Amino acid sequence: MCKKDNKPFGNNLLQYILIKKVMAGKKKYTIQDIAKELNTTSSTVSRALQNNPRISAKMRKAVQELAALHNYQPDFRASSLRKGSGRTIGVLVPKIDRHFFSTVLSGIEEVAAESHYHVLICQSFESYEKETELVRNLMFGKADGLIASISIETTQAPHFEQLIAKGLPLVFFDRVWEPLNASKVVIDDYAGACMAMEHLIARGCKRIAHLAGPQHINVYQNRTKGFYDTMKKHQLEVDKKLVFPNVITRDTGRQAMLQILKQEQLPDAIFSSGDYSALGAILCAREAGVRIPEDMAVTGFANEPWDSFVDPPLTSIDQHAFEIGKQAATLLIQQIESNKSAFVPRTLTLTPELIIRKSSLK
Repeated sequence: MCKKDNKPFGNNLLQYILIKKVMAGKKKYTIQDIAKELNTTSSTVSRALQNNPRISAKMRKAVQELAALHNYQPDFRASSLRKGSGRTIGVLVPKIDRHFFSTVLSGIEEVAAESHYHVLICQSFESYEKETELVRNLMFGKADGLIASISIETTQAPHFEQLIAKGLPLVFFDRVWEPLNASKVVIDDYAGACMAMEHLIARGCKRIAHLAGPQHINVYQNRTKGFYDTMKKHQLEVDKKLVFPNVITRDTGRQAMLQILKQEQLPDAIFSSGDYSALGAILCAREAGVRIPEDMAVTGFANEPWDSFVDPPLTSIDQHAFEIGKQAATLLIQQIESNKSAFVPRTLTLTPELIIRKSSLK
């Protein structure tokens, strides 16, 4: 009977030892190796692996192909420790349950994932106190940079000023704090308001009510300016009793419509600075027997997903939220990975789009 051999390679122990020695002696393929083969620098290789647009497409392709050939896997954890960076982007939004903000977040996360960054999402719930607390927390090492849209209650910005003073990269989007020298990504809210107003006037509307947002917030201020300027352009009188400030929710939209219905002469149209307030106004008008759009045309602003399903479907302004998110993340990552002292903040302004539906077709 043969004796059972319990050695891992049976009688080929010498072969086993040789293989172990080869594996132990095999050098790990590094960024420096890629750089040497391509006659470039390690920093160029690092950026190329992250698809940084500052590196030419040809170099990015060469680096990525060589990395794949040698099964190179970047050690982001070690890189983060060297740089004092956690490869984390902080994102501060008023409310994540609004379609606009959730869509912006999708755009941010797409770009962040491509560049191997994590996204830390915080909500201010429209509270200035909560916003300042979150920004303070992010300042102390929890994020490499911040993308933010300010709360309705924010009327001063010492917390953001401290963020910039500390050298933490910052990009505002949509609701921005304009006095600060920080990068911003917005749509042209003024142009969007003018589009909606020109559409209503072209349909024969002359007595137009305006559901306005808080005027200390840039987006609502610009939409209201678009309302007034377009009325003036067409030599139409604005009835101040038909301009309602701080109306951005369904309930405040309803309350504004109740005030409108008390007027001796009803408006023939409403331009709302938001879709939720427009919805509240439409539902209240319908209960009162006012026909939309036959008696009163209505336009909103935001192009919420439910706009197509309300009765009647709501005309609105599309804000290209996904693209805003992509552009904001791209700007922030560029700032994080650049020489921060030499980075020049810039503002990107996207063009909105008028989406015409039945609510405005008098």
